Amino acid sequence: MSWIVLIASGVLEAVWATALGKSEGFTKLWPSVVFGVALVVSMGGLAWAMRGIPVGTAYAVWVGIGAALTVIWAMITGETEVSWARLALIAGLVGCVVGLKLVGGADH
Repeated sequence: MSWIVLIASGVLEAVWATALGKSEGFTKLWPSVVFGVALVVSMGGLAWAMRGIPVGTAYAVWVGIGAALTVIWAMITGETEVSWARLALIAGLVGCVVGLKLVGGADH
């Protein structure tokens, strides 16, 4: 269950990171609200997941998921250029996240 919560929290990290950019320095209401809610839920989920997953592994997976999804979303929406180099680096990041899960074993 810790891994499911951690993955969901990583997805929410991408949501709050994207909303933070859209808030334009907290001058736009709804992106600011989405940022705040997603941040609180994401951090809460990360904290909960760390009860069963080592801190280093949990944090690296959380950041990796959030970073990869944030870049992928920016490419989908046209805010960032799509390139083979970016795609390869995202694939490497995803591979590292999967690797951490595989070597991390079950919840402790």
